[in-house]
Amino acid sequence: MKNIKYLSTWVMRFLSEYIINSRNLSPNTLASYRDTLRLIIPYASKMRNKSIDQLLIEDLNADLIKDFLSNIETERRCSISTRNQRLAAINSFAKFVSLNCIDYIEWVRLIKIIPIKKGPQKTITYLDRSEMDALLNGPERQTKQGQRDYALILLLYNTGARANEVAQMTISNLSLAQRKNEISTVLIKGKGNKQRRCPLWQETVDQLTILSKARNPSENLFINRQKQSMTRFGIYNVIEKYTERASLKVPSISKKNVSPHTIRHTTATHLLQSGVDINTIRAWLGHVSINTRNIYAEIDIEMKAKALSACEVSVDNKRTHWKNNDDLMNFLNNL
Repeated sequence: MKNIKYLSTWVMRFLSEYIINSRNLSPNTLASYRDTLRLIIPYASKMRNKSIDQLLIEDLNADLIKDFLSNIETERRCSISTRNQRLAAINSFAKFVSLNCIDYIEWVRLIKIIPIKKGPQKTITYLDRSEMDALLNGPERQTKQGQRDYALILLLYNTGARANEVAQMTISNLSLAQRKNEISTVLIKGKGNKQRRCPLWQETVDQLTILSKARNPSENLFINRQKQSMTRFGIYNVIEKYTERASLKVPSISKKNVSPHTIRHTTATHLLQSGVDINTIRAWLGHVSINTRNIYAEIDIEMKAKALSACEVSVDNKRTHWKNNDDLMNFLNNL
């Protein structure tokens, strides 16, 4: 690509050619990159006192980007994680530009050295067994909507899938066993278009069989009252609804911010408590890095207490004078 100086041309080619055609990134990633550019371009236009179509690549330099990142934290009240996410999107755009025009290598180098900002590490929220049972017991299963909601919560807990992953599941993703010695599974399409298969409990199989009966395999597994595919926001609303209902029976739930991702953490924690090794949990939840899963080893106080008791030091309260301690005296005499 020749040395194109206008920012707008690079942005359009980045989103249409690179993100969609070359990288085939997910719609969520595209939306994240698009939203970042929708924020920083008007900001650059204001700071440079230029119209958007007159902005040059050089106008989006490292100093302006640093100011932009500070601005979204102070003015827009964005979290540190959102700030870092915006920086990652800008870095991806800068990398695209440098790969296609060597004139901008120094420009991208200065952007690349903008550090990510460290923030306080959040404590992972998960549900204990009684809280998860209360959530599962929330839907009125004698109604069609209640039956669907129960199957939804059960599948989230069984697989540890993300809300977006469940929202895009189709009936064809199910592989339900026909014989006793077969294992029922569901195909989950995760981040970066990576796929994984997750085994299903018999209860999950029973509920999904009812839910998918006599339906077209190409249909989405979970649909709303208008027969349209449930969105991840719809799934969040379902969890919010039954969390409120469950808190009436188990008040401790009301102290937690429960979402589909909380159920994901719950799955990982319960697997860990059951003795499942961390590599299996990593594969189960579809994480690339083993370090991402190591955090679950830090969240269970009960497991910590058991580990501590296993190496507890036994103390003999009966004191003896050091002169009467034969082992000590022998040690000292032999030095």
